[in-house]
Amino acid sequence: MRESAGGVIVNPEGKILLVEQHGNSWSFPKGGVEAGESRLEAAVREIGEETGITALELKGELGSFERRSIARDGAGETMEWPSTTRTFFLFSTPTVDVPVVNDPHGEITASRWVSVDEALRLLTHPKDREFLTAVRSRIEG
Repeated sequence: MRESAGGVIVNPEGKILLVEQHGNSWSFPKGGVEAGESRLEAAVREIGEETGITALELKGELGSFERRSIARDGAGETMEWPSTTRTFFLFSTPTVDVPVVNDPHGEITASRWVSVDEALRLLTHPKDREFLTAVRSRIEG
């Protein structure tokens, strides 16, 4: 099974960062864990790659869940790849500006700081919404 790692990043205004993939789906910044890399190292690297944010303070691990990737058209799941175990960490950052997307892979097309309520409306995959609901008190605490 593939593994990916990422983060829920909270800014000083209490907003969290979401990224848009392929212009049609919203998720947390995350990506694959590479050989020899810890999940935390992968999360920090992927957040930096997808958002440019490197000023991160680790607040803790939020947990893991399994799901398939969203299809490139933003509707449903892709069967092209197996499910991945996704591990997310909670970070704070002093960054309040919306990061300029500079994704070398071309997957990330936008990013946005949003409230948790807005995130629950924007997140495309139901399992991402379920996860955010489950960890909401830790994010807003």
